[in-house]
Amino acid sequence: MDEEQLSAALITALQQATAVLPQDVITALQRAEASEDSPLAKEQLQTILRNIEVAKEHRVPLCQDTGLHTFFITAGTASPYLSKLQRVIKHALAEATEQIPLRPNTVHPFTGENSGDNLGRYMPYLSWELIDGDEITITILPKGGGSENMSALKMLLPTAGMSEIKRTVVDHIIACGGKPCPPTIVGIGIGGGADIAMNLGKRALLRPVGDHHPEPMVAALEEELVHLLNMSGVGPMGIGGKNTVLAVHIEYAYRHTASLPVGIVVQCWAHRWAKIHLAADGTIKVI
Repeated sequence: MDEEQLSAALITALQQATAVLPQDVITALQRAEASEDSPLAKEQLQTILRNIEVAKEHRVPLCQDTGLHTFFITAGTASPYLSKLQRVIKHALAEATEQIPLRPNTVHPFTGENSGDNLGRYMPYLSWELIDGDEITITILPKGGGSENMSALKMLLPTAGMSEIKRTVVDHIIACGGKPCPPTIVGIGIGGGADIAMNLGKRALLRPVGDHHPEPMVAALEEELVHLLNMSGVGPMGIGGKNTVLAVHIEYAYRHTASLPVGIVVQCWAHRWAKIHLAADGTIKVI
């Protein structure tokens, strides 16, 4: 495998992540539409589902905001391609910005100057997990600004219990209203430090929609939060209804005795992602 092949695969994955919503998200939206009682909310969900069909048929972005791109890389340390990844990913994103096209979203935080190619200092952001072996998996998560603006870090007292964690999440999502384009998927990171909690919240979004955490206690908390949030009445696009969230996914880390961080990462209904698997022999698969 040469760098051009990997770059081409990444551009294909970026196109897919931009125009084609994964089936787990579509199924969740279809269930929401079927269960919705409010005629206006039901119409909003039907419009969303039609939008998904049109984007896929015409290979155009699901949303005009094609997001900032985070690349979650699970890399075997024995892979012969490890040293090439950062360079090839940046090249592929710049090419995809022109070819697909993607909206150039990256700007200097102080001057507002747009790089024009979705690159810049720490952009795209690469989140690494090094493991044994010689295979690499890259998950691309484009995340729009509207939903990202609704993400938040809450530093709770270490004495806070489950009820306080639940109240914090519910109060925050209700306060968001229609701004993150619900029904949303909510990723929650609990524990660690401030940065760890937010990272875990975003990583939780990579789980297929509705797949519960393997630990029963955490899975039960996810289910309860879905129930509570869908009772809030925020509804699709914030206009009222019974479907405010499609799923709540939680990840956790051990924490310091003196702090309890809760990272709340909100993702809009257009939960776009794509995945690439790179084998040691150079075989590339776009998932």
